[in-house]
Amino acid sequence: MDRTVKILDFLAANKTVKISLLAEILDVSQVTLRKDLDNLEKRGIIRRAHGYASLDGADETGKRMAFSHSIKRRIAKAAAQTVDEGETVLIESGSCCAIFAEELAMTRKNVTIVTNSVFVANYICRLSNIKIILLGGYFQPESQVMVGPMTAKCSEVVFSDKFFLGADGFVPYYGFTGRDHLRVETAGEMAKRAKKVFILTESTKFQRHGAYNLFQLDKLAGVFTDDGIPKEAETALQKNNVLLNKVPFTEEKIRWRHFSGHTPVLLSKKEGG
Repeated sequence: MDRTVKILDFLAANKTVKISLLAEILDVSQVTLRKDLDNLEKRGIIRRAHGYASLDGADETGKRMAFSHSIKRRIAKAAAQTVDEGETVLIESGSCCAIFAEELAMTRKNVTIVTNSVFVANYICRLSNIKIILLGGYFQPESQVMVGPMTAKCSEVVFSDKFFLGADGFVPYYGFTGRDHLRVETAGEMAKRAKKVFILTESTKFQRHGAYNLFQLDKLAGVFTDDGIPKEAETALQKNNVLLNKVPFTEEKIRWRHFSGHTPVLLSKKEGG
């Protein structure tokens, strides 16, 4: 498993860890680990202070990326397979979407990403294989996303092949839901500029309800999630002819124990995300 994934997995479980201890757990030098942590901090995923690495104080979207990171990475890889080189894609904000944008930037050439997410744009701007168009609008600092009528107006000049976005919840007889009405309204306007709309989300979101209607099932081309999706949700998607792509739910998680008089013991086992 990639070392960055291990770091994020460990921080998701423990929130804060001493750098010297984390280096020992991962069996790498502190110099090597600090380089990894520097990269994660520059991208807003973690914070470092006084010899510790922590999720506290990290950007909200970046912090969410640490949770179930392996699953989100697999979802992103699967979704990236649907994008051809030379395409223009719309991407909304969210942790899954940020990882998906990174996958496109690393694996595709001449792809143009149009996004209303300042976080996504900043997260992938160091990668040279991608073109980025950032939509303007009212800035929501917590999620680092542009929303509102101005964002909708900016999107009118764009025509994309595909639109990818996340969701906060799901209602079987309706579809996907969101928590923020401005983001929901903006996503609806952005969707008008795309041939197809795809949802990227972990299966846990299917057990939650957002306050606002995001997308009805008959408006969607596909959903990328993991195989922990509830049967009721899967049936609803199938009835509406929504393409469902499921990645494995299980992932390797880091567990460790400290026995008195001994160095920490790293335990890895397969279990749900």
